[in-house]
Amino acid sequence: MTGPTGRAGPLSHARRWRQGVVQDVTAPEVTDLSPGYLEPALLPVDLVRGAYADQLAAFGSAALSYGENRGMIELRALLADRLDSAHTGRPRPEHLLLTAGTSHALHLIGTTLAAPGQVVLVERLGYDFGRQILHDCGLLVREFGTDPDELDQALRRAAAERAKVAFVYLNPTFHNPTGTVMSLQRRERVVDVLARHRVPAVEDAAYAELDLDGIEVPPSLGALAGYRGVIQLGTFAKTLAPGLRLGWLVAAPGIVERLAGHGVLLSGGSPNHTTSLAVAGLVRDGDYDRHLGWLRVRLRERRDALLGGFGAELAMDFDFDPPAGGFFVWLRSRGRHTEQDLVDAAARVGVRVAGGSRFGTTRQPSIRLAYSFNPPDRLATAAAELATAWTSKTGALDGVFHQ
Repeated sequence: MTGPTGRAGPLSHARRWRQGVVQDVTAPEVTDLSPGYLEPALLPVDLVRGAYADQLAAFGSAALSYGENRGMIELRALLADRLDSAHTGRPRPEHLLLTAGTSHALHLIGTTLAAPGQVVLVERLGYDFGRQILHDCGLLVREFGTDPDELDQALRRAAAERAKVAFVYLNPTFHNPTGTVMSLQRRERVVDVLARHRVPAVEDAAYAELDLDGIEVPPSLGALAGYRGVIQLGTFAKTLAPGLRLGWLVAAPGIVERLAGHGVLLSGGSPNHTTSLAVAGLVRDGDYDRHLGWLRVRLRERRDALLGGFGAELAMDFDFDPPAGGFFVWLRSRGRHTEQDLVDAAARVGVRVAGGSRFGTTRQPSIRLAYSFNPPDRLATAAAELATAWTSKTGALDGVFHQ
């Protein structure tokens, strides 16, 4: 179980964190601020190992069989109880389908509820790999601005062009990459716009449980719509461990039934049956919430270390808003250097960052920094190095910006 220190447990180490085992590995001397991962010290190996052992003992061979197509009923019920209702009635287990995470859910939706050549409207900035998945489903990905009026205009243009909009893809809570939270007023207007145009939405809520400052997060789009016309996606990848490949979607029961009838689920059942049993035990017994509380503290320490390392100089050249949750800080440059200048200058001081254009159309040179993948001391050092590289006349931008 997680303790008072920065580590999740004795087994949460990086001993075998190497190429050929995990997805991406950088050189030890490089501080990687680009991926939306949890660092090894925050992954609760001991906790998850115990959960698997408990449920294998409780379920025996049933834990190793094909799972129910929609996913384990107990976990779906537990998740339904956690969802906000926004006075529309709490969802029931039949509103939920267990998935292998957000990527799997997007592919399932993109191949079941949409057809190649149809349009998906996405925010001007958003999850880059989500866009790629939708594109790989044969869908036409078009951007719109962040304002509900801009969404309305984009839907009107599509109607005038006789383009079929399959759905709108949104990330209103602790947005990736900007970290912002859409206000209640805007959420209500978005739901109204969608209803008037009779176009469904997919709400990516990957970071929704990672409130770091105790702010009052508005009800989800799904809750405001009564889970009609909105499919809400959740995942344990950001709060527990990405290697579990476990998430869920919430939608009208008819949509859930349609998705559960996909051939890949008919063939193999729930994509993560044994893991679902283990996680259900953690949620039911309160271990998941205790871990989530511990994780929020650790992420808050890491966010504050990164922001604290910037210093006053960086704030003179960059705009950024301290995020109240999630994994990311979004920087917008007011200087004359380009995004590539910033990325290259960071690399020269041993820091890997994500250029903003990777996430859509930027209005000024922008950078996304993740504070989830490194300990506080390394984040503070990296932030100071970036501040020097990006602002000092003798820094890594010398000869690029100051010539």
